[in-house]
Parts: sequence; structure tokens; C-alpha cells
Amino acid sequence: MSIMFCDTNLELWHDKVKSLNLKVISMPYLIDEEEKHFDLGKSINFKSFYNKIKKGAIAQTQALNPQNYIDYFEPYLKQGQDILYVHFSHKLSATFDFMNKAITELKQKYPSQSIKTVDTLSISIGAAGLLYEAAKLHNNGATDDEVIKYVENNRNKFTAYFVVDNLHHLKRGGRLTSTKAILGTMMNVKPILTLNTAGAIKPVDKAKGKIKAMLALIKRLKEEGEDVLDYPIIIAHANAEDEAKFLQKKCIEYLGENAKIWMQSVGPTIGSHCGPGTFAISFRTKKRCD
Repeated sequence: MSIMFCDTNLELWHDKVKSLNLKVISMPYLIDEEEKHFDLGKSINFKSFYNKIKKGAIAQTQALNPQNYIDYFEPYLKQGQDILYVHFSHKLSATFDFMNKAITELKQKYPSQSIKTVDTLSISIGAAGLLYEAAKLHNNGATDDEVIKYVENNRNKFTAYFVVDNLHHLKRGGRLTSTKAILGTMMNVKPILTLNTAGAIKPVDKAKGKIKAMLALIKRLKEEGEDVLDYPIIIAHANAEDEAKFLQKKCIEYLGENAKIWMQSVGPTIGSHCGPGTFAISFRTKKRCD
């Protein structure tokens, strides 16, 4: 059986990762020029992180280099174990060029071992539910190819919609063009974004004010959700706890007390790009938008 890896940009929380025996690649970020690594919510002070950004601190993400990937994978390859890595969207980072270089080198060094990767074409809570299901399959004895097939067949069946306070952080980080960022300059208009089937960020709607934006997310859950009681609904926020609780309340009103709702903060590597005030919801969907 292979060793299954994920990364912190998928934002499946630390307790669930531990219970599934997943190995974690921690994506680095900078705050106040100090490099840190996200631990999936185990120890970080989220309020402090987002308050620093709100006061003007610059938070940045960094790509891993090839040696970082080698350091993660090689100890297991040396033991004769195969590697399966489920990762966030390649559309959102240059780190995968370095990953591929590392894997090429490792395959030459360990020709008898298998190193396989699969792209969720998503990030943050948009990928967490998919990773959770894939990891359960892996733990139940599915082969690497079966897990990869599951991810590829179901990655457009898990969606996430998120609302940012403004688009400044996404524009600064290169995740949106200036043209698309114009949505965020409109007074009190909250842009609603998602990740499309290609794994890229796409504005899909806008709402006048936070209340209408939150109701728009619930409307999408109602209209686009599929088998939503059979899978976790994940609500995340970046120092927007009131908005997250409002979404939770509306989900329970719609689905009842049996709904499986996970509440969590947006991690710092994702939060570096979306900024404080962001709130989001993820659920099983009929089909992710193109």
C-alpha cells in the first residue's frame, strides 16, 4: 500500500488528516518577513494573522523548491514504499514545475518505486471534501489508480463559493486580472467567486452587501447541491465569524440538524491571497461551473 500525501492548501483540518493517516506537505507563507508553515489549524492564531494584514502587514506565499519535495518523498521511497500525492490546482501556483523536477529525479534514483500525483483542480475547502473521500478509499484498500480515477471523476462534483471583502489581495497576488478585479471597486458590492472546471478562480456573481452575498451562497447550495446530506458542507472564514455562523444557521434551516457541517478558518496561505473578511461555503454539487 502506498503512502498518501496531501498539502496544506487543500485545508482538510489537522484532526481529520491525522485520523486518515495522511502525510502533509506544508506550504510556506511570509508574514512580517518571517517564513512560517501552515499546520492545518493545529496551533496558528488566525485572529492575529488577519489583524496583522488588516493593519497593513504584507502576507505572501512561496513555492516549494525541488529539494523540498525530495525531502518529503525520499524517506518513504528509501523504505521501498510508493507515493500517491493528491494536490491543489496546478493553475494557482508555480510550485508544480519544481515538484515535477523533483519527481523526475526521484524516479531515476528509485526506479522500482511508484510516484503518482493527481490534481484536484481546486484549493482550500473546495478540495477538502474531495480529499476526505479519496483518503477514505485509500485507507479501505483502493489502489492508487482507483483513488486517482475517483479524484478525476469527482473533482467537478465538489464546489466552493467564496466572497472576499475586496479583490485587492487576489489582484496583488496575480490570481485575478485587473479587469476582473474591477468588480471589487464597486461601492459595497461583494464579488462572489468560485473555482471553475479548469481549476482557475472565476467571478460568477456579485451582491449588494454581506447579507445578500451570504444569501446568494445559500441559494447556490439549494440550486446546485447534490446529495448534500451525504457529504460534509464546509464553511470557512477569515476573521468573519459572524458571517460563517449566519451561513451555518441557514444551512441547518434548509437541511435540518442532521446536516454534516464543518466550520473552520481560512488558512494563511489561502488567506494571504483572499484577505480578511472572506467567507466561503463548499458542498457536493451537480457540476462545478465552467
